[in-house]
Amino acid sequence: MAQQAITGDMLVGQVMAQFPQAVDALYEQGMGCIGCPASQAESINDASAVHGLNPLDVVAALNAKLQ
Repeated sequence: MAQQAITGDMLVGQVMAQFPQAVDALYEQGMGCIGCPASQAESINDASAVHGLNPLDVVAALNAKLQ
C-alpha cells in the first residue's frame, strides 16, 4: 500500500501550495479554500469539521487526485 502524500494534519494552504492538483478535490468536497485566510492556519481535519465533512474522506479524495 502506498504511503499517503497528504495527511489530515497538514494545513490546507500547505496542501494547495505543495500539491496544486489537489485544489480541484477540495472544491469537489465542498471546500472553497482558495483565498480563505483560515486556509493558512487550518488543518485538513479542522477544515473538514468546519464544513461538516468526514476528514478521512477528504484526505482520501485529495490523495486520489495525486495518483
